[in-house]
Amino acid sequence: MSNDFLNPVTTQTWSNGRHMVRCVKVIQETWDVRTFCFMAAQPVLFFFKPGQFVTLELEIDDQPVMRSYTISSSPSVPYSFSISVKRMPGGKVSNWLHDNLQEGQELAVHGPVGLFNAIDFPADKVLLLSGGVGITPVMSMARWFYDTNANVDMVFVHSARTPKDVIFHRELEHMAARINNFSLHIICEKHGLGEAWSGYRGYLNQKMLELMTPDFMEREIFCCGPTPYMNAVKHLLESNGFDMQHYHEESFGATPPEIRAEVKELAAEAADAEPVPVADQHQVAFVATGKSIRIDPGETVHAAAAKLGLHIPKACGMGICGTCKVMKTAGEVSMEHNGGITDEDVAEGYILSCCSVPQGDVVIDY
Repeated sequence: MSNDFLNPVTTQTWSNGRHMVRCVKVIQETWDVRTFCFMAAQPVLFFFKPGQFVTLELEIDDQPVMRSYTISSSPSVPYSFSISVKRMPGGKVSNWLHDNLQEGQELAVHGPVGLFNAIDFPADKVLLLSGGVGITPVMSMARWFYDTNANVDMVFVHSARTPKDVIFHRELEHMAARINNFSLHIICEKHGLGEAWSGYRGYLNQKMLELMTPDFMEREIFCCGPTPYMNAVKHLLESNGFDMQHYHEESFGATPPEIRAEVKELAAEAADAEPVPVADQHQVAFVATGKSIRIDPGETVHAAAAKLGLHIPKACGMGICGTCKVMKTAGEVSMEHNGGITDEDVAEGYILSCCSVPQGDVVIDY
């Protein structure tokens, strides 16, 4: 008897980097949220840690645009991956995706990356907290636990504006109905005319949390949502003396207003300050383009490139997405990243330009 039918399918496995993918499905999840499903042209196993994200490489109005989105699907469905995007008022990328991205279109993605994931923090009992479209990474985690029959006690608490804004509502109820280790609780801030809602109303608070998960102090907590939501959750947990080493939140996104204000303030101070002596500056040479520049201590490699008119792609600006990875061939930098680069890449000489500060003269292959 031939054993040919046992031969494994020849496939490649996903790794952090740039990949071309094709949109194969568009799903309308709610009135303003769509899921875009992607596959590779040749079979690729899209293994990633539930909770991680990818960065899309797009061209909008003839301008290159990079934007990061959490993967909402689970690696238990390995031949594709999905992102779920909320249409934001005035959102350049989200509106473009909703209006333009269709089945059959190809684009480049970078990733997967991210420290916020369920694999690196294993636990017997988890509490998954989300607000709005922040549901995507914890949904990936819940799908993973569900599909792999994991012996994990899950409590899933989601906050939405109204009942019609609850993303993945039917799937969540289906999961909760089929296994006894998945407890679902949904909170709606309000409900519209003609909308029946018998669940929790308002905002997540101490009393609600105690009712939903009396043992929340004993759980590994994963949280994602708007900044005010995550701040409120952290305040609630800290006021109860929760060990915050067991609290994890998705950390990429727009630069907080207070940071932007601080940057402006520092820039204003720098404008009034004495120029840094040339002897104290560092030279950054970009050998592929033959350009170099001297920068002040504390400035990044990415800032040096920008001053020379060199466009190194970047998305998060915080060393998470890995988009701005470049090869350093000489010199030393101080790199404070957030998981956007592997130890193997660092060993080979790669750096993330957005968070790498030269400690002397450096040479970059760009």
